[in-house]
Amino acid sequence: MTQSVEIVEVGPRDGLQNDPVLLPTDVKIEFVERLIDAGVKRMEAASFVHPKLVPAMADSAEVMTRVPRVDGVKYIGLALNEKGMRRALDAGCDEVNYVMVASPGFGLKNQNATPQQTADAFDQIAVLAHDDGVPVSVTISVAFGDPFDGEVDPKILGELAARARAAGAVELALGDTIGVADPWAVRRAIDIVREQSGDMRLRLHFHNTRNTAMANIFAALEAGVDVIDASCGGIGGCPFAPAATGNVATEDVIYMLDRAGIQTGIDLDKMIATAKWLESEALKHPIASALSKAGRFKPVPA
Repeated sequence: MTQSVEIVEVGPRDGLQNDPVLLPTDVKIEFVERLIDAGVKRMEAASFVHPKLVPAMADSAEVMTRVPRVDGVKYIGLALNEKGMRRALDAGCDEVNYVMVASPGFGLKNQNATPQQTADAFDQIAVLAHDDGVPVSVTISVAFGDPFDGEVDPKILGELAARARAAGAVELALGDTIGVADPWAVRRAIDIVREQSGDMRLRLHFHNTRNTAMANIFAALEAGVDVIDASCGGIGGCPFAPAATGNVATEDVIYMLDRAGIQTGIDLDKMIATAKWLESEALKHPIASALSKAGRFKPVPA
């Protein structure tokens, strides 16, 4: 198992996009600053989708102009189409993440496209990022289950991975958009994708909807994955997936990894403090994080 894991903090984007509270831009910037202070080096900070569909991300371009430009800190912008890709590049994103979809039911409701159409579109727009010298990654959404179509044939993951690689993606993420994955399905999916992924890094994105995210992360780490998405406080969810709940909490993941001696470079106490700030001052509603309630384990001195 890997001795270090890169945590991609998705709270500022995936975390906030489905929250009932629309945070002012100033508060979003404070959130980003707190994450950087905790040691986060890579985070999703913006989503370049239609503001009427995702109002919480309407200020993404302004956010990207105001985030601290700190050495070693990379900001990711989400794009679903050519217009979004151009906006993300114009806004100065360090990396753009595009979304392919593993099943037509969700794909048609979320992106108005089938799996093959999302792959075709990536073929066309990835070149925009390449021309600007900006790395582009691909997330496969509903990789483990579709809220409208049900089970997803994992073979499609290999097919989409091959398409992403051929179009120049540097990283591929498997997204458990509605939180239905289990550790055995995770391992099968990784094995299938690895046959087609070549030199692309693999990243896993889990929602804790059915309380399996931590077990799924363990399965991914055992399979050699060393990049994991997580959201401070466990906030988030997909606005296009019925009853979608939050991402796995960053501080909960860090606690588990710290106990195993796996390095993340993120300060657990500062991440817990940021989660508490989200709950009490920013969002002002309860959050799902366990560590923000229980705190870190402090053994009794001998």
